[in-house]
Amino acid sequence: MNLSGETLVILSVFEIGWFITISIYILLQRRSAAATFAWIFALAALPVVGFGLYFFFGPRKFSKRKKRRIEATQITEASARATQQEAHFDPHEAQLVRMLSLAVGWAGLPRQAKVELFFSGKDKFDALEREIANAQHHIHLEYYIWEPDELGTRLRDRLAERAREGIQVRVLVDGFGSNKSHDRFWSSLRAAGGEVRRFNELSFAHWRPRMANFRTHRKIVVCDGCVAFTGGMNVTRVHSEEFVGEKAWRDTHLLLRGEAAQGLAKVFFEDWIYAGGNVDNFERYLPHAATNRPDKGEASESLVQIVSSGPDEDINAIHKLFAHALASATRYVELTTPYFVPDETICDLLQTAAIGGVDVKLLVPESGDQPLVAAAARSYYPELIEAGVRIFEIESPVLHAKTLVVDDLAIVGTANTDNRSFRLNFEVAAAIHDRKIASMLRDVFARDLQGAQPVSLLELQNLPVTRRLASSFARLFSPIL
Repeated sequence: MNLSGETLVILSVFEIGWFITISIYILLQRRSAAATFAWIFALAALPVVGFGLYFFFGPRKFSKRKKRRIEATQITEASARATQQEAHFDPHEAQLVRMLSLAVGWAGLPRQAKVELFFSGKDKFDALEREIANAQHHIHLEYYIWEPDELGTRLRDRLAERAREGIQVRVLVDGFGSNKSHDRFWSSLRAAGGEVRRFNELSFAHWRPRMANFRTHRKIVVCDGCVAFTGGMNVTRVHSEEFVGEKAWRDTHLLLRGEAAQGLAKVFFEDWIYAGGNVDNFERYLPHAATNRPDKGEASESLVQIVSSGPDEDINAIHKLFAHALASATRYVELTTPYFVPDETICDLLQTAAIGGVDVKLLVPESGDQPLVAAAARSYYPELIEAGVRIFEIESPVLHAKTLVVDDLAIVGTANTDNRSFRLNFEVAAAIHDRKIASMLRDVFARDLQGAQPVSLLELQNLPVTRRLASSFARLFSPIL
C-alpha cells in the first residue's frame, strides 16, 4: 500500500505526539530510571500492543483501593498487642530488626516461635492437615493458587468437616491464580458454614482492568492465632510426591508455632478485610500462643520477623530486607529463586559481596516456564560471574523455592527475586534470626547443588548469537516483568 506524502506527515506527527505524551505520563509516575525507559520503549515501539500491556500491567500502585487497605491496617494495628521481644543482636542484626520493625509496623516486630521447615510437599500438607484437625477456634487460609484437583478437593473437604464442627473457617484465594476453583467448587465449604472470598476477583461484575496487575502471591495459614504456615507451596498436586512422585516441585515451606504466628495473622486479616470480609475483634484472634495450644516437640525457639510488602505502600519492605541482608553479608550468601530478574540494587549488592570475599551462590532453574523471564535472567549472569558469584542451574525437579541465607539469617517466603514480587505482588516472608535454621537451609542448598550444573562464563560466551541477542533484548523489559 502506497501512502501519500501528506499521510506520512500526519502519521509522523501523530507518532511524535504519541511519544511525547506517553513520555511525559511515564516520567510523572516517578519510577526507576530503568523501568521508565523500559515502558517508554515498549509504548513507543508498540503503540497499540504496548498501550494494552500498560493498561493491564503498567499501574504500579494500589491507589484506587488504597483507602480500604489503610482501613484494614488501622483495624489490625489498633487491636494488636505490640509486645517487643527482648533479645541480643549484633550491630548488623540490630539494624535489620529496627529497619523491619519501622517499615512493616506491628507485624514486623521480632517474636519467638518454634520453626519447622518442609522441603517435601507431602510432609507440608500432612502437617497442615494435622493442624487443621487440632484447631480449636479458627482456621484462616490464603493462597495464590488453589487447584480443584485431588489435593485441593481433599483439603477443602477437611475444612468443611471442621466448619460443621463449629470451627470458624475462612479461605481467601487470588482471583487470577485460583481462577479454576469456581464457586461451585467452594459450595460444600460454604454450606458447612465456611467463608470463601477472592482477592481482586476476575469477573464481569467485580473486575477492574487496571487492578489485574495486583495479585496476592501470599501463601498463609493461621490456626488459632498461634500456629502458622508460609512459604512457596500452593495448593496443587504438582507440589506433592503423593500425587506426582519424583516429579513433585522442589519447594520450601515453614511452620511457626508461637507468638510469631501473630504477624501472619495480621497480614491475613489485612487482605481479608480488603477483600470485603469482616472482623469483629482482631485481638480475639491473637491468644497467648504458649497457653492456647499444646506444645509440639522439644525444638528451641527462634526469633522471627514477618515482613509483608505490596503495591499499597511505597516501602517495598521485602526488597529492603533482601538489600540490607546482602549488604551486611560477611561469610556467605545462598539464594534460591525460580525467577531471577534482579534490579540494579540487588545485582550490585550480589557483586559487591562476592568481590569482598563473601561466598555468594545462586541456584536457579535451567529453563523456566516463562521464556521471556528466563532469557532476561541469563543476561545478568556474565557480570555476576565475573564478580565471583557462582551460579548453578537445576533441570529437575522443577525449582520453586524462594529462600535466602545470609550468614546466620534465614529468609523463607513467597517472593521471587524480581520486580513483580518486590513491587507489584502482595508478598510475605519470614526473617529468622537463628544459626540452626540457617544451617538447615544451607544443608538443603548443598543437597540441591548435587543435581545442578555450574554456569561458566565461557559457556555463556559460546551461546549462539541469536540466543545472546534474545537475552539482551529481554533484559530491556526486566523492570516490567
